[in-house]
Amino acid sequence: QVQLTESGGGLVQPGGSLRLSCAASGSIFRMGWYRQAPGKQRELVASITSGGTLNYADSVKGRFIISRDNAKNTVYLQMNSLKPEDTAVYYCYAGQTYWGQGTQVTVSS
Repeated sequence: QVQLTESGGGLVQPGGSLRLSCAASGSIFRMGWYRQAPGKQRELVASITSGGTLNYADSVKGRFIISRDNAKNTVYLQMNSLKPEDTAVYYCYAGQTYWGQGTQVTVSS
C-alpha cells in the first residue's frame, strides 16, 4: 500500500501564492492533484508523469506549476496568482489507486 502525505495548504489573500507538497512512499508513474469545492464537481488540477509529461486544467494554466522529484517520490504544486475560485480541498493522487488526505486551500480577503 502506497501512502501519500500532503502539506502546504492554508489561507492566502487573492493574488498570493502557496506551494503544496505530496510525498509518496513508493514510486508511481503519474501523480497530481484533484480539487473539490462546495457545490462544484471534482476537477483535475494538474498531473505529471515520471518522464515529465504535464497536464493542467484550463482554469489554472499560466498560474500553477507542477513538478516532481523522482528521487524523493515527491510532487509539488506551486500556485501563483491565487483567486477566490481556487478555494477547495486539494487531494494528491498517485496512479489509479492512491489518494492523500487532502489539504484545504482558502483564498479570501
